[in-house]
Amino acid sequence: MQKAYQILVVDDHKDIRDLLQRFLNQHGLLVTTAADGNEMYEKITTAHFDLLILDLMLPGKDGITLCRELRATTNLPIIMLTALGEDVDRIVGLEVGADDYVPKPFNPRELLARIKSVLRRHFAIPNLEEQLSANPTHYEFSNWKLDTTTRELFDPQGTLVPLTSSEFTMLAAFLSHPNVVLSREDLLKLVQGRGADVYDRAIDTLISRLRKKIETDPKHPKLIKTIWGGGYQFSCEVIHG
Repeated sequence: MQKAYQILVVDDHKDIRDLLQRFLNQHGLLVTTAADGNEMYEKITTAHFDLLILDLMLPGKDGITLCRELRATTNLPIIMLTALGEDVDRIVGLEVGADDYVPKPFNPRELLARIKSVLRRHFAIPNLEEQLSANPTHYEFSNWKLDTTTRELFDPQGTLVPLTSSEFTMLAAFLSHPNVVLSREDLLKLVQGRGADVYDRAIDTLISRLRKKIETDPKHPKLIKTIWGGGYQFSCEVIHG
């Protein structure tokens, strides 16, 4: 990574904050730390950050609540730190908008690899762009519009609907292959996910999040349909330009 990315680490344990600040600084990242949600909001309102590392267990508002609040207003990439074995917390974290999770205790090198992976997905999606026909600047479907230049989604009333980087990538993959059944393996290749053993479990969660944002009735989806034994299909006419 050539750019000096700005990282905000939110954890109530000072030893973890100090460890990550030293380690990530040594690898070319600029790190700021916060001990809780209040400090986090103070930092993000006064400075720009490219990625947030957010601990699940915090005093006051927990990481799930903070992630949900942030997702209502920003697509800032978020990696959650969770307790080892807390699968429910990890799933909920992904459902409310986290881009990735790392269980504690963790190897700082693994966290660094996850950070690089999330930043690559957020700032560039080369595998997907190779699939896009003539590199369209926008897609229109069912009176919705996705701007691929600004990565912004607008509903039929013209209201901006926030998307995480993972949600944008997944939606763009579907829109570039309308009415085509895509297996989980196909989707993994299109969105250039990390190892399939981890990211495959996030495919269903990402699709669930997208349905909540674009479907009239997420429980009975008309756009992103589940094809039993096959995968998923975006069932709608798509116009690109």
